[in-house]
Amino acid sequence: MASSSRRKRRFGSVRRLPSGQYQARYRGPDGILRPADSTFPAKTDAEIRLTLKEAEIREGEWIDPDAGAVLVADYGAAWIDERPGLRPKTVTLYRYLLRSHIAPHFQGITIARITLARVRRWRKTMLDSGVSAVTAAKAYRLLRAILNTAVDDGLIRRNPCRITGAGSEDSPERPVLTVTQVYALADVIGPRYRALVLLATFASLRWAELAALRPEDIDLDACTVRVTRQIIYQDGGGHSFAPPKTRGGRRIVSFPDLIAPDLREHLDALGPAAVLVFSSPGNAPLRHSNFYRRAWMPALKTLGLEGIHLHDLRHTGNQLSAEAGANLCELMERMGHDSTRAVDLLRRHSRSVAACRRMSLDGPLNCINRGS
Repeated sequence: MASSSRRKRRFGSVRRLPSGQYQARYRGPDGILRPADSTFPAKTDAEIRLTLKEAEIREGEWIDPDAGAVLVADYGAAWIDERPGLRPKTVTLYRYLLRSHIAPHFQGITIARITLARVRRWRKTMLDSGVSAVTAAKAYRLLRAILNTAVDDGLIRRNPCRITGAGSEDSPERPVLTVTQVYALADVIGPRYRALVLLATFASLRWAELAALRPEDIDLDACTVRVTRQIIYQDGGGHSFAPPKTRGGRRIVSFPDLIAPDLREHLDALGPAAVLVFSSPGNAPLRHSNFYRRAWMPALKTLGLEGIHLHDLRHTGNQLSAEAGANLCELMERMGHDSTRAVDLLRRHSRSVAACRRMSLDGPLNCINRGS
């Protein structure tokens, strides 16, 4: 009678290699005979691996080990190309993060070989090399999204990007201008962009929304501005207009009648043939880089406000609304947000407002009441 130790296994086989290690082999659902992904010091360990593989196949959880043999850089590039509806700016950001912060570290590494330990070392290497926490968080979120798709595609069983808090970023608080400073900036920047500064602040509009505004979008009698589109800059210098990224971006925003005379004067100066509310000196759509270089930066230097971003005017406008008593829902609607992430931003706004009160600064509402 044959010894029980020599019983033929009903699934797979185990053999001893010249090195003394044991190798487990099995036939996958595709009919291909495959070795286990590692060898084992004991025969029992190899048999356990075969038992687990058999269970995976029976339960439909088996992953083809060859499926994840695509390089991280190649899979990531294809992932970006296959995402429908991404804005050109987002595509540019994703390609930069992949090219500069992901692909170099995972060079020659396949999707299937990415482990939690590799991800942890990659993130630490980024931060140790001087990459900002914000950029590192963005790169981590991109890699996590790419690997989520790899899980959906059946290339890997589980996403190895599981570092708590690695995708979160704590951007530094941006400065808040007083209304006196806003009006000083509007005065210095000149008549062509005076109304842009005031509308960016008191209507809390984004740059892309300001650059896409048409004269008919502004209702001076109702003191409202209708936001239905934004400008999209193409690679190579072109542009197009598209709806806001979210449903909340399409909105009607009120502004104080304090700035209505400035807006009326600006619109009257445009003439009946004007297509855009704000344009370049050559009547072309505004480009962010040209505006910053030719108008924004010189104005800041004159006032000693270097380091202020145009987006800080929107932040200032949100503070004004919070100071006037707007609740979180009203602020979200005004800002054009419809995601929960906006709530965190608004809470930071509220903390900043409280800090300003404690510091007894020249508060925005006081300036408005004085008409300054």
